[in-house]
Amino acid sequence: MRLYAAIDTATDVGSVAIGTPGAAAAEVVIGRRRHAADLVPALEEVLRLAGASWRDLSGLIVADGPGSFTGLRIAFATAGGVLKERPELPLFTVPSLVGTARLGSALVPGPVAALYDALRGEVFAAVCDFSKTAPLIVSPRLTTVDALAAEGVVASLAIGDGAAAHADKVHAWTGRPAVAPPAGAPRASILIELIETGIATKVSDPSAWEPVYGRPAEAQVRWERTHGRALPGATGS
Repeated sequence: MRLYAAIDTATDVGSVAIGTPGAAAAEVVIGRRRHAADLVPALEEVLRLAGASWRDLSGLIVADGPGSFTGLRIAFATAGGVLKERPELPLFTVPSLVGTARLGSALVPGPVAALYDALRGEVFAAVCDFSKTAPLIVSPRLTTVDALAAEGVVASLAIGDGAAAHADKVHAWTGRPAVAPPAGAPRASILIELIETGIATKVSDPSAWEPVYGRPAEAQVRWERTHGRALPGATGS
């Protein structure tokens, strides 16, 4: 039995899970903006609930961005800490937006848009139709609801905190109300479900891995605006 631990902290509401594909054994939701304090205890708790230990794991799955810069950094650092203790564990990444779209696909047939609030009137977006062999219709990117609609992108439903932040535009675009958190929050257990579908990517060199932030952190933007040059050693993109 291949047992995986999964982490998703791409938005304000985080979660961790443990299980095998198609059979999550345990899942714990992390409260809003509690990632730094609660992520490691939550991992310990799902292991306890599943009656497992770190040595029972066959792999680690982390939700990649785009999403919250801070949340993604915390997941990145935590995964690095786990791999220092278990360097033989394979590390996999799955775009968090794709996982959330998969969650929405249980509600309606057809393409589902996962939208995370990127502030400044923008969203991180992906559109997937899991009835198709290649489900990814719109790859994760920074955009707006208006731009998606103007491009003729079709979605039967929009889910996520970005959908909630632009609820009126989403309703006009999809014809359905937005699915907001908590029902529309990312779920780490979905990452485990997707591990064997071809959507997950195995990280060849975990020591060099960086999440897909989607854009620089706000602090980096302010520094570069003030100094008129790129921030040395910056990782956000």
